[in-house]
Amino acid sequence: MGRLLSSWQLDVPVLLLVVALGALYGWGVLRLRRRGERWPPARVVAFALVGLGALVVATMSALAVYDHALFWPAAVQNILLDLVVPLGLALGDPLSLAVRALPEGASARARRAMTGRVVRLLTFPLVSTALVLVTELTVYFTPYFATALRVGWLHELMYLHLLVAGCLFVVPVLTHEQTLPAWCTHPVRAALVFLDGVVDAVPGLVVMTHGTLIAGAWYLHHAPAWAPDPRYDQQLGGGAMLGIAELVALPFLLAILVQWARHERARAAALDRRLDRELVPAAVPARRPDTGRAPDLVRPWWETEQGEIADRVRRRTPRDAHRNIPPSPPRPADDGRRSRSCEHTPWQWTTRRSDSVPTRQRRLG
Repeated sequence: MGRLLSSWQLDVPVLLLVVALGALYGWGVLRLRRRGERWPPARVVAFALVGLGALVVATMSALAVYDHALFWPAAVQNILLDLVVPLGLALGDPLSLAVRALPEGASARARRAMTGRVVRLLTFPLVSTALVLVTELTVYFTPYFATALRVGWLHELMYLHLLVAGCLFVVPVLTHEQTLPAWCTHPVRAALVFLDGVVDAVPGLVVMTHGTLIAGAWYLHHAPAWAPDPRYDQQLGGGAMLGIAELVALPFLLAILVQWARHERARAAALDRRLDRELVPAAVPARRPDTGRAPDLVRPWWETEQGEIADRVRRRTPRDAHRNIPPSPPRPADDGRRSRSCEHTPWQWTTRRSDSVPTRQRRLG
């Protein structure tokens, strides 16, 4: 275990990629801050630690040191590049940052590039999910993986291939930019993430139960003396792929649910503000000078129209509070004998103008 934790190697192409991505992301955050705009620190942490940090661990730690000697480090390495690194990068939402930080012209070009035909085809949910599955199966069940172990530049290309395939699915699902079709609402995205979790378990299961050794000739020749049996080594790799894929699906789904809840709260708040602007107290209609009667009242729009806004108004407005019914005219007093009756208790209603004491009191006396 100490050897695994202390063994590191430098991968120059990956290091250059990490530095470039980190510098561009940092430039975007600083540009927003200079304009007085806020960028959530949690996104910066997710992009830097989970995204770029996992990329460094996958390609420069002991996983990279021993991926040519053991199969299970290579399997963990590939699943990190395919699932964990894209999730960390997507939680940082670099697409939204780029659109907000770039100048107006460059921002418009970036939006057009995100919604281009080729990008929409590659990021279409079913297509991107199939690409992830096909990439994993192609790596392990074709000469691709065995050849990459022998050829350095192809090994680096395999890193990039796995990373891009994972980002094509994860980044569009989590970004706040409209890169997916309109029908991909948050409930649909949650269902897609669940489906993707099931699909991502397939390569691990196949690798773990496959009867033939993957790149068996290479690992039989280069395995150190302390290495486990190659078949057991492959089962360890398949189990690690399965476990990591299922563990990553949980925070992925939680991120979608959090976005869904925030979207609903923002939508409800915007609708309430709109109702506050539109639902103003109506003035009481004036009486017609010729007849003394109020004009005919028109039913308010929320009683006749159907829709979400009308339903919310009907729920919020008390019954008959919106009907603008004019007050009834005061009743003329009689000849003065009962003008004070409303100011006394019922036993005093028999008062007479000529008496100073109520009749009931005189009778009791």
